[in-house]
Amino acid sequence: MKVHQKVVSKSKGSDSRSSVPHFDTNASAIKENIIHHLLSFQGRDPERSGAPDICRALSYTMRDILVEKWIETQKTFYAKRKKRVYYLSLEFLIGRSLMNSVINLGIVEDVKQAVADLGYDLTEICENEEDAALGNGGLGRLAACFMDSIATLKIPAYGYGIRYEYGLFNQQLVNGNQVEMPDSWLRYGSSWTFDRPMPIFPVKFYGHVTSEADKQGNYRAKWVDTTDVMALPCDMLIPGYKNDHVINMRLWTARASRELDLSYFGRGDYIGAVESKVSSETISKVLYPPDHNLAGQELRLKQQYFFVAATFQDIMRRFKKKPKSFDMFPERVAVQLNDTHPAIAIPELMRLLLDEEGLGWEKAWDISTKTFAYTNHTLMPEALEKWTVELLGKVLPRHLEIIYEINLRFLEQVAQKFPKNVEMQRHFSIIDEGPPKQIRMAHLAIVGSHSVNGVAELHTNLLKTRIFKEFHELYPGKFNSKTNGITPRRWLLQSNPELADLISTNIGFGWITDLDQLRNLEPLADNAGFRQTWREIKTANKRRLAKYINEHTGISVSPDSMFDVQVKRIHEYKRQLLNGLHLIHLYHHILKQGDEGIAPRTVVFAGKAAPTYWRAKLIIKLICEIGEVVNNDPRVNGRLKVVFLPNYNVSQAEIIMPAADLSEQISTAGTEASGTGNMKFSLNGALTIGTLDGANIEIREEVGEENFFLFGMTAEQAEFERLAPSRTPKQVCENSPEITEVIDSIAKGAFSKGDKQLFKPLVDSLLDPNDQYLLMLDLESYLECQRKVGAAFIDADNWTRMAILNVAGMGKFSTDRTIRQYSEEIWGIPVE
Repeated sequence: MKVHQKVVSKSKGSDSRSSVPHFDTNASAIKENIIHHLLSFQGRDPERSGAPDICRALSYTMRDILVEKWIETQKTFYAKRKKRVYYLSLEFLIGRSLMNSVINLGIVEDVKQAVADLGYDLTEICENEEDAALGNGGLGRLAACFMDSIATLKIPAYGYGIRYEYGLFNQQLVNGNQVEMPDSWLRYGSSWTFDRPMPIFPVKFYGHVTSEADKQGNYRAKWVDTTDVMALPCDMLIPGYKNDHVINMRLWTARASRELDLSYFGRGDYIGAVESKVSSETISKVLYPPDHNLAGQELRLKQQYFFVAATFQDIMRRFKKKPKSFDMFPERVAVQLNDTHPAIAIPELMRLLLDEEGLGWEKAWDISTKTFAYTNHTLMPEALEKWTVELLGKVLPRHLEIIYEINLRFLEQVAQKFPKNVEMQRHFSIIDEGPPKQIRMAHLAIVGSHSVNGVAELHTNLLKTRIFKEFHELYPGKFNSKTNGITPRRWLLQSNPELADLISTNIGFGWITDLDQLRNLEPLADNAGFRQTWREIKTANKRRLAKYINEHTGISVSPDSMFDVQVKRIHEYKRQLLNGLHLIHLYHHILKQGDEGIAPRTVVFAGKAAPTYWRAKLIIKLICEIGEVVNNDPRVNGRLKVVFLPNYNVSQAEIIMPAADLSEQISTAGTEASGTGNMKFSLNGALTIGTLDGANIEIREEVGEENFFLFGMTAEQAEFERLAPSRTPKQVCENSPEITEVIDSIAKGAFSKGDKQLFKPLVDSLLDPNDQYLLMLDLESYLECQRKVGAAFIDADNWTRMAILNVAGMGKFSTDRTIRQYSEEIWGIPVE
């Protein structure tokens, strides 16, 4: 079978050995290449192949095209000697890659035709692709959106992480209980990854540290008697939008330093022969091993250091290709730490510069701090990562020494600013004296970076004024805000193609790479014909989701009802429980007063709870049991349906977001760093009910206060209520018979088949005067706001107008804007 390709013409003076095959992208050539890959890669008879075979063959075909463009992109990096950005993230929630690649390559129609000629529909083919399970939630999906924008803006950059064999977990619901199953996304391999035979790097663990004086009499440390694990690179290619620019994520796989220790065989210890190999390769097996025990904590620390150490060996390899002074390192290398997970990179770079390159401390530290920038993603003190000194000293003894030295020198600076103030030194210290003694990784990241950014304006202000107030005073100008975003290519152009077509037909295609152009939709909000077409598209998306819901849960829902959606990680601060209380309230209202004047609702939940987070899993159980009662009560007459979709992932989100009418963003004010689900919903025309938390504040500013359903306390009010409560949950109940009835119905077993103990922990948490998430204190405001939502939905024409204005106001929330700010304001790379 002939593969359609032609050799790119070589520029004058070029070496013929560097020529790159050029793959034709017309429909005929794509079809022939699909057939070629069916035969050569899969050993399949094209006449007997099915949709999964075509999906894999088409993926290989797209990868061929991407490789060609990636090679050319890399050549430009080297030719122009550009500064490179290294984005270090323990998660990249990529989802599916096929349709995204087809769209960004700009060959949708040719691919559709090629697939149609083989008897298939492109949408059907793409459904056969497995989601790349390389992340958990918002942090990992943000990293994936960043990669798309970095490629689209032609920034010379790489993503670095781990190629997990198993994702977080596959969630199943059994009688309303979350059950975790292995998520083996690589069981059939991946068409998108390149396993590289080189470079392979050793990564050290354990051992101990010795010291000696070098020829100049300087102290030099040696990390010896270590246990080594090999890091093998695997590349995934990320195309920019219609610009021939392709970057890569380099993901590391752990392998034993030698396949088998044959000395075990001589002693008859056959299990011991493979034990070391299995132990080494566990590092890249599972995303986020449980850390409630010491073994899990040690494995997670090893994961973090493993990918950091391999990455910096790769960075050094690239930097040293042309001899240059290490003074040039920050001018050639920018490293962004996506949260504290990669913060061990700071002592790792210091180790390399001190121990391997022979630099002095002051020069090494100057290079290091100019290289690193740190993104903080949390306002929750318990989520600020710490490692015990004992564990870190055991696994990474040299890094513990370096961290102590960093802390010693840092505290000397603190002492100069706050002389004789021991308490202030204790507050600033990278070492929490405990017990137990712990390394505060966020403190290390702040001290070791030249930039620290929050991910929304409120988040950054709270970092400056509450979480890291003293650091902000010590380092004026270091803290800055970079509001998160989403890529419009994935979250509108790909996931909602009919709406994207309507927008493009009316305002042009420029919005795809310049989302601010969506402002041109504002006049169309008053156009009756445009609103009608908009509603028809929304209804079609709701029919698609209704079909998906029925297939996966057996529940039938009406596309004519309001699709009220809350999909995100299950956590107490995200307050899915507050939503559940409204469901019970609405159920009681329908039973008492009938459905007259009540907008019909389908309330959709999705999200995973951490396996050891029993209270979050109990919230899932309650929501499912509420659904069981409500959905089967004939008195409700279909006016209210409750759905919990299992196994939430990127592909599921691409079906849910375009169908949503109402987006629930109801976290306690001051707890959500930013959120990006709120942006995805708004970009697809859902209205938001939410608190003044995270990016909700900025969304409300952009779309207009009148187009946002606001309830609840501000962050300042919430903080005051925690310190000096104005009322207790019990008093809230005493003042509202309706709320009392809601709480009593849970307590008395109305949603647990009479079992009064099942949900008692949730009832106790709701009535606890020390509830840090303040559910009961926000409940009255939430219920009143939901009444306004219901009334607004009945006026379909005005609701559509509000939805259009929501989309029109979303220009700020493109990751293109976010990445441009990172590049120009943090990394020092101007965007063309």
